[in-house]
Amino acid sequence: MSYLLLIVQTPEQRQTPPEVGRGRYQRMLDYARRLEANGVLLASEALRSSAARLVSRDGRAIVTDGPFAEAKEVVGGFFLLDCATRAQALALAAECPATEWASIEVRETGPCTES
Repeated sequence: MSYLLLIVQTPEQRQTPPEVGRGRYQRMLDYARRLEANGVLLASEALRSSAARLVSRDGRAIVTDGPFAEAKEVVGGFFLLDCATRAQALALAAECPATEWASIEVRETGPCTES
């Protein structure tokens, strides 16, 4: 089964001194290497703060550029893992360094029409 670990944080949590940010990023890279070495990492990326939202109305695409002022949280990145169980995904999420400055949302992937 695939599980997505979403790194969720407030915009303020991204505003750290450069040396702190570089240290955190290095720890996340090291975490990704451990996941890869254990054979569970399918993909991972950090996400930038800028974004765009797209909706389609009356056959017309409408794009709104971000960042979005109403956002109280941002998705800072993700890890897509191949885990045998939810318990394994949660255990691996608990090892993620980002738990110290953000929260990790663990979601199983699958069809959105199933409950």
